Amino acid sequence: MKELKHFSIIKYWKNHFSLSVISTREKYFLIFAIILLLFFSWTGFLAFIDKPVTFLNIIKLHNYIPVWIVDLFILSVPLIYLNAKNYVSRKNKHIQEEISSLKTQLEKNLKLANALEKNQWDQIVSHDDILSEKLINIGKNIKTSRKKEEEHNWITTGKEQISDILRNSHNLDELSISTIKAIITYMGGIQGAFYILRDNRLKRSAMYAYGRQRFEYNEIQIGKGLIGAVAYEKAMIYRNEIPDDYYTVTSGLLGEQKPRSIIIVPLLQEEELQGVFEIAFLNDNIPGYKLQFATEVSTIIGQTIYNLKITTRTEELLKESQQMTSTLRENEEQLKKNALEMITAQEELERSNKLLETQIQEVANSRKRLEALLTNASEFISIYDENQELVFESPSVKRILGYKDDDKISGMDPDILTPRGLKTINSLFQYLLDTPGGEQTAQYTYLRKNGEKIFLETKGKNLLHDPAIKGIIFNTQDITERKRAEKEERMKSRMQSLSENSPDMIIRINLMGKLVYVNPAVTNFVDLPAGELIKKRISEVEIDTRFIDYVEECLINIRDNQEQTISEVSIQSPSGERIMEIKAIPELGEEGELETILFVAHDMTEFKKIEQDIKEKNKKISDSINYAQRIQTSILPDTRLIQEYFPRSFIFYRPKDVVSGDFPWFFQKNDISYVAAVDCTGHGVPGALISFIGYFLLNNIVNAQEDATAAEILDELHYKVRSTLKQNQEGATGRDGMDLALCIIDQKNQTINFSGAHRPLFLVRNGELSEYQGTRKAIGGIPLRKKVEKDFENHVINYEKGDQIFFFSDGLPDQFGGPDTKKYQPKRIREALTAKPNQSMAYFARYFSKDFYDWMGDEKQLDDVLLIGIEL
Repeated sequence: MKELKHFSIIKYWKNHFSLSVISTREKYFLIFAIILLLFFSWTGFLAFIDKPVTFLNIIKLHNYIPVWIVDLFILSVPLIYLNAKNYVSRKNKHIQEEISSLKTQLEKNLKLANALEKNQWDQIVSHDDILSEKLINIGKNIKTSRKKEEEHNWITTGKEQISDILRNSHNLDELSISTIKAIITYMGGIQGAFYILRDNRLKRSAMYAYGRQRFEYNEIQIGKGLIGAVAYEKAMIYRNEIPDDYYTVTSGLLGEQKPRSIIIVPLLQEEELQGVFEIAFLNDNIPGYKLQFATEVSTIIGQTIYNLKITTRTEELLKESQQMTSTLRENEEQLKKNALEMITAQEELERSNKLLETQIQEVANSRKRLEALLTNASEFISIYDENQELVFESPSVKRILGYKDDDKISGMDPDILTPRGLKTINSLFQYLLDTPGGEQTAQYTYLRKNGEKIFLETKGKNLLHDPAIKGIIFNTQDITERKRAEKEERMKSRMQSLSENSPDMIIRINLMGKLVYVNPAVTNFVDLPAGELIKKRISEVEIDTRFIDYVEECLINIRDNQEQTISEVSIQSPSGERIMEIKAIPELGEEGELETILFVAHDMTEFKKIEQDIKEKNKKISDSINYAQRIQTSILPDTRLIQEYFPRSFIFYRPKDVVSGDFPWFFQKNDISYVAAVDCTGHGVPGALISFIGYFLLNNIVNAQEDATAAEILDELHYKVRSTLKQNQEGATGRDGMDLALCIIDQKNQTINFSGAHRPLFLVRNGELSEYQGTRKAIGGIPLRKKVEKDFENHVINYEKGDQIFFFSDGLPDQFGGPDTKKYQPKRIREALTAKPNQSMAYFARYFSKDFYDWMGDEKQLDDVLLIGIEL
């Protein structure tokens, strides 16, 4: 312990009183100065006590304590000087060491900066100082930027290569194999397949590096398996956990290996599925920029497939048209040959027809004689006495009335007479009973045994005075067929009257092609009187051959299937080319056999002209609206623009018509994001015009103003909309305007400025929903007199990372649907946002897209629909 204390004293002495800090000259000077000062002090003391300066007196002088104090003070002066010199020396040494250290650090940082400049990352080492850390961070940022730029250039180059291949592809098969090979090669894949949607199923059109077993899956149903799921969801699937039964890759270099990751990408054209392609990789993970490349190139491929399908279909239709034209030319030559044969056959048929008419007349005469016999046989005679008791009845009564001989039924049995028939018979009997020798006829209905109602006619005569008869005689016959014939004749006469006065051409042709009937309107289309056409064959009529061909074709078809046909045929008439809608109606006989064919031709020329004019006008209107839709789509932001600043976000946008009155709006200024969901008055073209006004006014207001709140922006928009639409002028009548929800998002300070015109903001945090109501006031409209308008209310919200915000137009909650045809309601939106906490934006995008259409069902969409969701 004493040694350590002794060592510390020595070290302290060396640090503070070392002589090495002064030169030899300074040492001698100090010694001389000390001696001189001591001598002067001693001389002064001796003079004070009045003694001479001698050595002995100096020794005696030290008997006084003040002398020792002065001596010690003089001796301490060199020690103080040595301590000061040692202190200065230590400080200089410390400063020199710091300068040397700074110099060394500067040299190291210069080397670090040179390495960063030359991109030599293997030589970059941190030196645990702030400057080197800052340099390394700057280098990392530069490296990240270069990497992003390289990835962007890689994606752009790949898209250009694929676009060149697509431009040079002339059919789907060529496009499939060349495209899948190019994508696999460019992305570094090892195998893949290409599927095209045909007949609502995915059919493989190309594959690359698959074994034979892959041929089993030439066709995939939508919704089945990973590929079917991608087609159903219309979203890319990326997996790096490959099932054990997935197909392996076999080659001479690789051997047999299982892919480690796959991507399956849908090919879309404006949300319409065109196909799918899948690519497998040996890498465990696929970089994000490659996934982005696959997504972007899929849209280009989908549009090209859609265009090729249309082109292919057009070529097929053109080829079919050319083939039909060639066939018609061949048939025309054959028809000319057949015409000569038909003339010869026609002469033979004329001779046969004359013989046939003679035979038909003989058959008709025989039929009349038979009908007379049957008529007589169908009558039965009954005789009643004055008490209306049956005296006699002919045996044919039961056969006529449909009863058997053992049935106890008489001709006028009240049990089987209808009430009206019984009343008629009683009245007839009473009349004859009151009129001796009188005659009367009555008609009434009767029920046969099988329940069939028939008509009977009874002729009665009072012969009570005749001794041979002594009764009232009734002659009864079945007139059911006569009643039916009379009814048919009335109907036929009515139809004949309609036919005679109809502007349509009506022709009846028998199975031999002969005209049985033509109405007067035929002369409007054939330059011959209607009477001269009767009994002519259709081929003999001087009318457009297209009509003759159509009639002969119908004769053949209706003979086979007896079905009505409707077609449009162009014919040349005295008034020019006419378009006729012709109905060919088979007319059947009593036993169901085909007798004649009725042709009713309606002139559709004027209607077709009107229809064509309407089509042309509709096309012009549609083209104008589609052009407006392209303009509106080009200026409005889409999900990809918002995702550049908020990667986890989506826009659910479904216009009611081609163009929309609802529109999303996005503006970025000074690291501040302005986003709004705007609902303009009306929809379609009127709504789109208002939307253009709102879009450009919002851009101008935000671009011109600095640090304006959301409410101040809405106040300014409200004023400018009224000014633009001249609603603030005297006599203004227009009430057009807009509702909207506007958010100003400051990501640096994590704040949201919100203001709404009739529209709310929903904020979801940890599964809890907060609602911020908009002001009950619209943008625009005619100001109310003597009423001061209130300003828009502004909400300032401090948000946390992971918060989700949603704002929407009224088209979504106001849509009718569901089992009870009710409105969708904001309540359903709130429930969907909180039903499953911590869901992603991608989940909500899929959910609302599906739930909206499931809710709407067969109901008509009432308004434009817009929903914006952003995760902060």
